Amino acid sequence: MEDIRIGRATPTIDSKLRHNILRLPGVIREASGIIIYGRRIKSLIFTTDLAIIRNCDADAVLAVYPFSPQQAIGDAIIKYSYIPVFCGVGGAITKGIRTVGLAKDAEASGAMGIVLNAPISNVNLSSVSRAVDIPSVITVTKEDTNIQDRLDAGAAILNVAAAENTPYIVEKIRKEFEDVPIMASGGKTEDSIMATIEAGANAITYTPPSTKDLFASMMKQYRET
Repeated sequence: MEDIRIGRATPTIDSKLRHNILRLPGVIREASGIIIYGRRIKSLIFTTDLAIIRNCDADAVLAVYPFSPQQAIGDAIIKYSYIPVFCGVGGAITKGIRTVGLAKDAEASGAMGIVLNAPISNVNLSSVSRAVDIPSVITVTKEDTNIQDRLDAGAAILNVAAAENTPYIVEKIRKEFEDVPIMASGGKTEDSIMATIEAGANAITYTPPSTKDLFASMMKQYRET
């Protein structure tokens, strides 16, 4: 029987109060996505701002921040986010047994995955990966990173964050590792995001505008009306 749903527009539901959400660049939907526990993740919003997390159309949250990871922060984001959360658990200054404890806490709180910083040792990565039953995401910032060693140590997903070099490094990894899941920073423009996808990224991490910037256009409207 012919599927009559083919070609139909996707129904969209908004409200008077929640129509003005932060929408990520539509080109991200061109990515294949990474299927985790049956859920396809194509876009991750890189923020710890709960107001943005609750008002965006991303598939998941990349909750990594420039301070020593704290259980209370991860718990709050996971509790109040209605999309899956990937929690940062350290790997640079925060390392060793503390990262293992933070990873266990994140899993117990309901995180979809844990994110480790690029400087983490393979021994530490292995300890964390063995301690939890959720994916370990290892951040890749340099071209000369030994990807095979990272995978052998238990990394399930690569998170490529190398600024303007990201597409090049993604492409380099993809040539050698055809099936490894890769999420990567896509930059601010649709062209840069598409370049990262075409290089081989399965999912895109997107840094949203600041609350100040989002407020700017709204405040302009308030002043004019």
